[in-house]
Amino acid sequence: MKLSTYNFLTSMAIKGVKVGYPLKLTITKQNVVESEFNPVFIEKLLPKLDWAALYGAAQVAECAEDIPPAQPDNIADNEALLQKLHHLLFEIDVLEGQLECPETGRVFPITNGIPNMLLNEDEV
Repeated sequence: MKLSTYNFLTSMAIKGVKVGYPLKLTITKQNVVESEFNPVFIEKLLPKLDWAALYGAAQVAECAEDIPPAQPDNIADNEALLQKLHHLLFEIDVLEGQLECPETGRVFPITNGIPNMLLNEDEV
């Protein structure tokens, strides 16, 4: 699971959950897979991302020293930061771990890079 995907996942489908975001991320195994840097794509993706969740993922992935806690102004002019964001969002691959609902504590395992977000019948 790429961390770009993590930023969009929610547990809001669970009965009684109002927000379900951001999920608490735990990484037990990760891999780095290099990919081509596209600064324009990163710039266009930024408005869709929740920066606090992004920074939290950076902390869990042990990349927070490269990412500021608050989104800086004029980020499009900072190519070094765009490259760090690209690395965080598209090159770090979470192979094993879990996602936890912030409201219910329901755990969703990540196995072989795939988060299992399926709910039991009584949770819907």
